Amino acid sequence: MSLETLITQLSNKEVTPLQLVQEAITKIESQDHLINAVVHRRFDKARMEAQRDYSKTVFKGIPILIKNLSQDLKDEPSTAGSKLLKDNISHETNHFVRKIQELGFIIIGQTNTPEFGFKNITDSQLYGHTVHPFDHEKSPGGSSGGAAAALLMDYVEVVSASDGGGSIRIPASFCGLIGLKPTRGSMPVGPNGYRGWQGASVNFFLTKSLSDTKLLFKHMQTNTIEAPFNYVVADEIERQSLKIAYSVKSPVHSEVSDDAINAVKQTVENLRKLGHTVVEETPPIDGSSLMDSYYLVNGVETAAMMKQIENNISRKLTIDDMELMTWVIYQYGLRVKGYQMVDALNAWDKYSAIMHEFHEQYDLYLTPTTAKTAPRIDTEYFDEAFKLEMMTIENHPNPLEIVWKMFEKSLAYTPFTMLANITGQPAISLPLYTNHSHEPLGVQFMAGKGQESLLFRISEQLLNIERNRQ
Repeated sequence: MSLETLITQLSNKEVTPLQLVQEAITKIESQDHLINAVVHRRFDKARMEAQRDYSKTVFKGIPILIKNLSQDLKDEPSTAGSKLLKDNISHETNHFVRKIQELGFIIIGQTNTPEFGFKNITDSQLYGHTVHPFDHEKSPGGSSGGAAAALLMDYVEVVSASDGGGSIRIPASFCGLIGLKPTRGSMPVGPNGYRGWQGASVNFFLTKSLSDTKLLFKHMQTNTIEAPFNYVVADEIERQSLKIAYSVKSPVHSEVSDDAINAVKQTVENLRKLGHTVVEETPPIDGSSLMDSYYLVNGVETAAMMKQIENNISRKLTIDDMELMTWVIYQYGLRVKGYQMVDALNAWDKYSAIMHEFHEQYDLYLTPTTAKTAPRIDTEYFDEAFKLEMMTIENHPNPLEIVWKMFEKSLAYTPFTMLANITGQPAISLPLYTNHSHEPLGVQFMAGKGQESLLFRISEQLLNIERNRQ
């Protein structure tokens, strides 16, 4: 059921917010033991909140689940899926979540995420694996894997998510959902974390329909003036025939599956039938250098976060306080020099300028969202011998080498998403392809900054073709 339909039903008093909240609670209580998507339940508070008058709000008391990462709600857990913060309670509601509440959503709980959102699967040691609702041996992706799984199970009609390297679009690809990463600066930020991984990370939602995505963007879009990154809506492109570049080559030269290639080729064929000009072309950006800068910035951000935690708990953190992958990123970040961070951010600005120039020639850039369909939950990403190297990274002469090796296998699943995070552009994953085993794999479109309307336009055209085909 679409959000607009629910709004109409609530407005006409065909259903009440309390009935919707109770229906969602019943589903979670009876089904979530199967998939482990919801890690915190605020059911009693939600029932109380559902008795308020939401008639003057946009969303009229529709229940929602928020992500247990970067979406703080006062007096509720703020763990980021981490062992270290397992008892942490938020002392304030951040601006993104406050906007959700002001628009008339009722928050009924929080969804699962990997520790600090560092993975493209959802398997935190604190909360355990979230499994794919359609195949319990597969992962729904990450880091918004709990959100995607909850939406697929129809617990609620909308879930919030966040995307710092593909964390909205990756689960969208693996789960057959729509995942928009909006333009940097377009969503409410603050009062803590105005930069969000230096602008790479942004909050939004996963949805089952484009109409929901458009409605949410319309009402959530905010230009936070006091923030370092502001949002400017780009001029509308009125031409009906667009010029679109596409690529099926991994930017880090890893293998791309036949499914991913077929998904893009099928989309290219449909785009040409729609009258668009489509050419195979890639932006002049070295993918490995781009990932070097991505890992470096995330390492420094992690080190800063851990130092703040140390100050708060008045002791030095150890390897036992966190998952091994987190420890590696933290230790790498401690060894980055100040000038290296400046160089990395300058590189991000350069990549952004390159993409701006690219979009002056091409309206859109099309790739697979992911290079493969959803991985099995028992996939091993590194062996025991390498774990020993990870545990002693502080002694390694080149810690970036360890970081690269640690992410090598997981990056091969998702090499296409980080570019939009680094440049700040909007990107959307669309459920346009399913293989012979009925596994979905998304296709991704990127547009110039402030060009969400163009993404919505091309999405509507292609989703209409897909609906007619079915």
